[in-house]
Amino acid sequence: MRIMDILCEECVVPDLQAEDRDGVIKELLDALVKAGQIKAEDEPKILEELINREELGSTAIGNGIAIPHAKSDRVDKLVAAFGISHKGVDFKALDGEKVYLFFLLVAPKEAAGPHLKALAKITRLLKDKNFRALLMQAKTKEEALKLIEEEDSRYS
Repeated sequence: MRIMDILCEECVVPDLQAEDRDGVIKELLDALVKAGQIKAEDEPKILEELINREELGSTAIGNGIAIPHAKSDRVDKLVAAFGISHKGVDFKALDGEKVYLFFLLVAPKEAAGPHLKALAKITRLLKDKNFRALLMQAKTKEEALKLIEEEDSRYS
């Protein structure tokens, strides 16, 4: 599983403007719609599925990272968006800290395998404190994508 197989340049938001959990999820979903990865008419339902998943328990895993994710019958392949919040967002993280780095995943309902592999891969990539620091410094989509691609290749 390579992150670059599910993340496109248009799905990277290097300067998230949202100030709360739902706003971040909506902003990342909007990027997926603009990139043609999700149909605009499916966005409200997918947003609801992502928020419902968050209500079960926060997907913020600590160290400034959150991986909001959901399964949906509105997509036919696993898609991802990535965003950076320079202000940080209260995402009800396990460690109580603000979240700065977000990977959003939407998977088909029947795609448990790829969905879990993507979650595991993202978690492994973001464990590296130096990599997280470099990502936080990325100012453009291209910079963020290049860093993710390089790190992704190291663990493939």
